[in-house]
Amino acid sequence: MRSRLFRVAASLAILWGVITLAFFINHALPSDPARMVAGPHARPADVARIRDQLGLSRPPLEQYARFMRQLVHLASADLKAIDHATCESVGPLHVDLGRSYQQHRPVVRIIAERAPRSLLLACAAAFIQFTLGSLFGTLAALRKNSVFDTATVGMTLLGMSAPTFLIGIVLQIIFAKELGLLPLDGYGVTAWEHARSLILPALTLGIFGAAYTTRIVRDSMIAILSNDYIRSARAKGGSLLRVVVVHAFRNALIPLVTIVGVDLGALVGGAVVTESLFRWPGIGALTVRAALDRDGPVLMGTVVVSAGAMIAMSIVVDVLCAWIDPKGRVPSI
Repeated sequence: MRSRLFRVAASLAILWGVITLAFFINHALPSDPARMVAGPHARPADVARIRDQLGLSRPPLEQYARFMRQLVHLASADLKAIDHATCESVGPLHVDLGRSYQQHRPVVRIIAERAPRSLLLACAAAFIQFTLGSLFGTLAALRKNSVFDTATVGMTLLGMSAPTFLIGIVLQIIFAKELGLLPLDGYGVTAWEHARSLILPALTLGIFGAAYTTRIVRDSMIAILSNDYIRSARAKGGSLLRVVVVHAFRNALIPLVTIVGVDLGALVGGAVVTESLFRWPGIGALTVRAALDRDGPVLMGTVVVSAGAMIAMSIVVDVLCAWIDPKGRVPSI
């Protein structure tokens, strides 16, 4: 129990550290958010008035204390100290990320609109990564030093070396421009259009992730297949498929689950390059737009979501790995 509590406390401390660092980096950027809101031709008096309205004229530590106080608070908190108009309820707690400078809406509602789209893209990409990495990594291990193994290793090196935007552009040229099978970018209006628009960005991220996942699975399976208990299972008459799936692949799941789980957490927080390339309206594209507009509340909101998703998935990965391999569980102190 103590070890679990320690992990939760350490995760919260990391989340606090990331939020704090992001806040002061955002504050130290040279551009002026008030000038961005007012426009390039606004009078200095108007810019100063907007700066006061947004609370940007206060000392940085006071702004930080106000942000942390409002981030998570009780629903019964003092109305004079906290503006509940920008809050969203999570049980007895309220989450408040402020109001967007550009959109003039609560940041929690803006992110709530974008988060399901990033989650959908992340799950689709993780599924492709897991499936392709498991399949080709296992087949390459079974055919070690064959032409197939050599070709697989070469393709994984190519996939790991190519940036995601290059993979995405190639897929756009082949499937959208030349074959006309899928939309070039965008999100669409109907559920069918959403599904078709999801394929190319999910493939882009899935192929990129599958490249190094395949290498990890291949190396793990080669080591596992050389163990005595695998040879014993085969000698007892076990079929190759059963031995590989039941005995070998289960032991290779731990590094595979770790990699895919961590990647899923990162993608939930937004795949910035891929979402921008395909104009996928998720958290990644929102982050880019907020950075260009110097929309501090939205930028901080995306940081909170991204860091929270990574930490949550790290905890889930620990639980899954303990379930897959009970001998690897950390004993309670």
